[in-house]
Amino acid sequence: MVSARRIVVKIGSSSLTTAAGGLDADRVDALVDVLATAHGRSREIVLVSSGAIAAGLAPLGLAKRPRDLARQQAAASVGQGLLMARYTASFARYGRRVGQVLLTSDDTSRRAHYRNAYRTLDQLLTMGAIPVVNENDTVATDEIRFGDNDRLAALVAHLVRADLLVLLSDVDGLYDGDPNTPGASRIAEVAGPADLEGVTIGSAGRAGVGTGGMVTKVEAARIAAAAGIPVVLTSASRAADALIGRPTGTYFHRTGRRSAGRLLWLAHASTPCGALVLDDGAVRAVVEQRTSLLPAGICAVEGEFSAGDPVELRDVTGRPVARGLVNFDAKEVPRLIGRSTRDLARELGAAYEREVVHRDDLVVLHP
Repeated sequence: MVSARRIVVKIGSSSLTTAAGGLDADRVDALVDVLATAHGRSREIVLVSSGAIAAGLAPLGLAKRPRDLARQQAAASVGQGLLMARYTASFARYGRRVGQVLLTSDDTSRRAHYRNAYRTLDQLLTMGAIPVVNENDTVATDEIRFGDNDRLAALVAHLVRADLLVLLSDVDGLYDGDPNTPGASRIAEVAGPADLEGVTIGSAGRAGVGTGGMVTKVEAARIAAAAGIPVVLTSASRAADALIGRPTGTYFHRTGRRSAGRLLWLAHASTPCGALVLDDGAVRAVVEQRTSLLPAGICAVEGEFSAGDPVELRDVTGRPVARGLVNFDAKEVPRLIGRSTRDLARELGAAYEREVVHRDDLVVLHP
């Protein structure tokens, strides 16, 4: 933690706003005080901030977070501007510049978009700015949403090759039960999945203005740790302790190594637009030998998708075994099923002498 130089910090809506909606300027300033101080110690900070929808509730006369997507998008449109204005003014007290980066999962699962996202964030950091990242709630549909900013933070940490992920909440760590129940104890360290066996994890935040809860934070920590990034989960009031290495909250040890960046996004941030059913031989080739998926191994096609969309690869029982970016439209696949690429090229042209899903665009879900 002390040696970490590039750090992603995620803050939730409940730590920035009131339950009735609207930004709490004192809370924002307190967070910025901590981050600006850390940034001044030759550290690079990326802030993943929730709060746009919550900040837009009061100005639009909404008593609580709306359920329908259209009004959520409207609230985000109003609130995102307020959120960035507050961050800009607060960081300006320290002479720090901020840059807004809004993402959808579609921006980061496709190869060209992924590279662009990395270049933008890396350039902001190189130029001494602090990127403020949020999901692009004003345009994101259910099909291209990350779902919660905890998962977004884990994926951004991998994208920017962070040394540490800090998840800030209104709870000071992970407990072995309801933290409001007498006898519940804080879990200081998590070395792997076995440490969480038998632990009851809450699913809802107390403030009612966010979408996450402890479940999403633990899942985000699992994603980051598996990608080689240690995680600290603590309360916003203990952010300074987390950034200077004092024992606080719950520390999740690395459980894996860094993988090809885009594949992590494909596994955890993409929503399949359809599915391809594979025969047993193709399943073995894709899962065990990590080869590309060829037309000869496909039994059936499901759903509507276009070339470049993420699709699920299933075995004949319907179990998902992999996910990948498909090279053909759904309407083209049926005439490819079970045939060799050589025969397809001879009959349909050279464009059909290729993989349905290339191994570089494929991630195995169940090894």
